[in-house]
Amino acid sequence: MKNSFFLLTFILILAGVDFCRAQSTNTLWYSKPAQYFEESLVLGNGKMGASVFGGVQSDQIYLNDATLWSGGPVDANMNPEAYRNVPVIREALKNEDYKLADELQRKLQGRFSQSYAPLGTLFLEFNHEGEPQNYHRELNISEAISKVSYEVNGVKFTREYFISYPDQVMVIKLTSSQKGALNFGVKFESQLKNTVSISDNILKAKGQAPVHAEPNYRGNKTDAVVFDENGGTRFSTQVRIKNTDGNLTGNDQSVGLSGGTEALVFVSIATSFNGFDKNPATNGMNDELIAGTQLKKAFPKSFEKLRKSHLADFLKYFSRVSLNLGKTDAPDLPTDERLRRYAEGKEDRNLEVLYFQFGRYLLISSSRTPGVPANLQGIWNPHLRPPWSSNYTTNINAEENYWLAENTNLSEMHRPLLGFIKNLEATGKVTAKTFYGVNGWAVCHNSDIWAMSNPVGDFGEGDPVWANWNMGGTWLSTHLWEHYQFTGDKKFLKEEAYELMKGAALFCLEWMVEDKNGKLITSPSTSPENKYITPEGYAGATLYGGTADLAMIRECFQQTIQASKVLNLDADFRNKLEVALAKLYPYQIGKKGNLQEWYYDWDDQDPKHRHQSHLFGLFPGSHITPATTPELANACRKTLEIKGDETTGWSKGWRINLWARLWDGNRAYKMYRELLKYVEPDGVKTDYARGGGTYPNLFDAHPPFQIDGNFGGAAAVAEMLLQSNEHEIRLLPALPDAWESGSVKGICARGGFEVAMEWSNKTLKKLSIYARKSGKTKLYYSNEHKEIALKKGQTLELNW
Repeated sequence: MKNSFFLLTFILILAGVDFCRAQSTNTLWYSKPAQYFEESLVLGNGKMGASVFGGVQSDQIYLNDATLWSGGPVDANMNPEAYRNVPVIREALKNEDYKLADELQRKLQGRFSQSYAPLGTLFLEFNHEGEPQNYHRELNISEAISKVSYEVNGVKFTREYFISYPDQVMVIKLTSSQKGALNFGVKFESQLKNTVSISDNILKAKGQAPVHAEPNYRGNKTDAVVFDENGGTRFSTQVRIKNTDGNLTGNDQSVGLSGGTEALVFVSIATSFNGFDKNPATNGMNDELIAGTQLKKAFPKSFEKLRKSHLADFLKYFSRVSLNLGKTDAPDLPTDERLRRYAEGKEDRNLEVLYFQFGRYLLISSSRTPGVPANLQGIWNPHLRPPWSSNYTTNINAEENYWLAENTNLSEMHRPLLGFIKNLEATGKVTAKTFYGVNGWAVCHNSDIWAMSNPVGDFGEGDPVWANWNMGGTWLSTHLWEHYQFTGDKKFLKEEAYELMKGAALFCLEWMVEDKNGKLITSPSTSPENKYITPEGYAGATLYGGTADLAMIRECFQQTIQASKVLNLDADFRNKLEVALAKLYPYQIGKKGNLQEWYYDWDDQDPKHRHQSHLFGLFPGSHITPATTPELANACRKTLEIKGDETTGWSKGWRINLWARLWDGNRAYKMYRELLKYVEPDGVKTDYARGGGTYPNLFDAHPPFQIDGNFGGAAAVAEMLLQSNEHEIRLLPALPDAWESGSVKGICARGGFEVAMEWSNKTLKKLSIYARKSGKTKLYYSNEHKEIALKKGQTLELNW
């Protein structure tokens, strides 16, 4: 009997049955279809997005296009006399009348941004009689392919989905194990104005986005969503079935297949968007022609050829980085159960790897359209009035989306944001002049695909605590230097980046004024979404000399000075920046040992507030470090301790990076675990009190869903393992005890270096550094450092 048991076990192992299979580092899987959007599995080629529910009787697939937004080109000159109010606001602040300053700030407001629109929903309808058995759905993020399989009455049905970047179509392969058992129909619905027709067995949907969609947080206003036949971005969706057997069917609203065994469904979408400054209705692209051409080119190709080219394209980016965080004993469970188990404090190192790689997967999938960066929800949105308009919120969220671009070896995915900054310069010059009376260019709290740059608030309706912040251009400009630091692309710096950096710096240079001691400050100023309390008890937003403003200006000035030196130009302007940099109001350490957020040592209305903008110099900036500015670094630590760890999803992502920059790996890891706290999907509910976490499909729960937490959390893993500036690389600077052994390959350092490491017992064992360009740097590990110089293409191998 004993020998028979071992023989059976051996046979099962040979058959591929693994009794103790560890969790995957690249696959999300579930034992039932999705019910909520936050359970769906998302695919994307950087422009087209799909959220796959995997239903049995009816499979719904939400479709999105990165370029489908409400509205049209913005009138940047919407409030041409606004700047005339600046002197009276400054006078109120000079008189310490903060209540009056808050009231007057409302005169420096313009329109709200437009909203990212849902394109529509594709339905695959099946005629199954009987209960499904052995249901399984998955998303393999190392291939960007989703699959569904189940059995009905002994017949196995499978579906395989991917969105191809090379072919610009979605491909769905459907099969049945029994000949002739595949019967399904395809239909399309949309919340937007649309019409559906069938021509030559092709389902053709045409529609348009609204000319206006009011932000969801403004409530049920009259005309919250407005359509106009003469305006709005147009879209086209075309769907065609390719069958090997059976009969194609259809009516005036759907296409289908009866009696088939295997079939492919091709989905092609396009919009009329033709640039941020062109009317998509009168000067737009021919969306119907584009969608039709994409379909026509892809349709003759075999599934194998389409899949092969899709994989070759995707793997070119995804496979650059590998991460191993050591042995795991976690069992193989559906991803939702896996998250619940992890939330109980149990070990699952492969889940930690999966979340990191999922962030990289999402960036590849949502950021490949020139001048159109990933928005608050990447490219996946089912709502006509999505949370916060699913726009570009530049006081943290738009930037956090791109923290992982360079250090996790996805520099190409940074490009849509960098191109978008050029668009913002055009409208931002008008904003700088008309709202602030200065030169250069500025971007405020929100933007959209139309490169809107003005302060929002609907001309006085918005609270200055969020509506009037104007440092978005200053922050965004730092991404230009970041791209140069990692790539060493001097042509990019000279031809694309420098003038944008200079313009952002010029705005700050002219916007600042002297305080009573001759120090340069901003006035008026706000600190993103946070309020102070004066000694008299007034809770206000408007002040002068906010620390966050000055932190971002420091970073902007330092980078622009460096860029000027690298390019050997603009010595006069560089000198002006150097003089101004020396005159900036210095950081202040408060009575609690914290880094002051306000000019004075005032209390916060909410001491645990989700924003920590005044810590910008520590991260994502680089002018505060434990090595060079220990007192300021300690003050940042104290600030984080006061704020605590319980906060929203994106804020957790930021705080993990901040703790990593303080070289506190265990605190960073604690918060990383909390970022993966399971959150039950319940539709769109904004509830900060619930805190951030992770939905069943690994989407970040702000809540509701915002993608920035995914990106910030993934970036933080790389930051825990490697930190760099133009002169040095720090190896394993914030390695937590939980990651005692492991390896990483392909993460990047400033200076143009690619790094691979192995460690065990929390000790670095092997190091490999590849130089993408010739250069030298200092390596720091523990209490040791080494200087190295490498030529382009050279690899240095070290046993530390």
